Amino acid sequence: MTKSYSTLDRRTLLKGTALGIGALAAPAIVSRKALASSGELNFTGWAGYPALAEKVFPAFEAATGIKVNFKELPDQDTMFAEAKVALEAGGIDVIEPTIDRVGAWDSNGLLGTFDESKLAMDNYLPGLADGAAGERSRPGGALKYVPSVWGTESLVVNTADAKLSTPPSLGDLFNPENQAVLRPHSSLAAMGRWLDAQGKLPRPWMDGYSDMAAMVELWDIALAEAVKAKGNVVQWWSGENEANAGFTANGATVGLCWDSTGFNLRNDGFAYVAPVEGAFAWHQGFVMMKNATNVEQAHEFVKWVSTAEGAAGWASAFSSNPVGKGASDLLDPEVAAYYNGTFNDDALSKLWWWPDQSAEFLAKRAEYADKYKAA
Repeated sequence: MTKSYSTLDRRTLLKGTALGIGALAAPAIVSRKALASSGELNFTGWAGYPALAEKVFPAFEAATGIKVNFKELPDQDTMFAEAKVALEAGGIDVIEPTIDRVGAWDSNGLLGTFDESKLAMDNYLPGLADGAAGERSRPGGALKYVPSVWGTESLVVNTADAKLSTPPSLGDLFNPENQAVLRPHSSLAAMGRWLDAQGKLPRPWMDGYSDMAAMVELWDIALAEAVKAKGNVVQWWSGENEANAGFTANGATVGLCWDSTGFNLRNDGFAYVAPVEGAFAWHQGFVMMKNATNVEQAHEFVKWVSTAEGAAGWASAFSSNPVGKGASDLLDPEVAAYYNGTFNDDALSKLWWWPDQSAEFLAKRAEYADKYKAA
């Protein structure tokens, strides 16, 4: 499943005002039980977003009295490995994957279940915690994932030196005239989608996400074509810091990167551009470990991020889109302007949501990524 998410009107969502994250320390009703135990939460999330520790977690503590112990990791594969260790050793209460990984995490016995009566499900914008996304959040019928932020993975381009098609295309990533910074598995998917758009695949690219035989057939083709174009890759990335370095240290002129990378480089001659095939879109959220010890605090944390204040802070930290109603009115106005400059109505209509990816698919995908890097 991909595009069955409702497409949000980003122009409405990202209005923005003069208010920033400084408005986050709003009072909250906190369960006495949450504060009666440790008053702390062990959270493992994404590296490269300093505003979380500098602004958002202090705001949450000011609002609830709960302290966040934050461990940063660069990518989801590392998070998954860390979660498997924590299932035996403990130490993680909440962790933050994307919705397409929930099935794999659940099938490995990692996830606990949220008590919806302790959350505020009505806080979320339509289409993010209900509908198709809501179904994907409930493997086996129990709520095991709630949204935290959503965004895109698209073209980051050097406005002076990148060689772009008219209109810009995923194919520009493989143009030998460009120096590219790429994430291996994303760029293989980009190659597949580009070939699919040109009618050069024997079946739709999407078939590979639900049929492993089709996956091998299609990814073999994408890998062969990507290897042919590999000479223009100057940096592989798996996390935010590496992606930024590809441009600032290694001279990349184009990359397939998260929105936050483009935002971080927006004043250095780079632009964030939606390809004609549509930007990749991701839906990120919180899961609770099956052996979480600070369960009440976990619920308070998740609930706070669903509020207007919490959602605005989380989205501003990631330079991405909020999940809570009313958050757009508190969003950092510079973030709002950045998105409105990238995604017009046509680009919004073409968003390509990452589909569900089973544990078997992810293992095979990792093999293709390794082959691509080693070729």
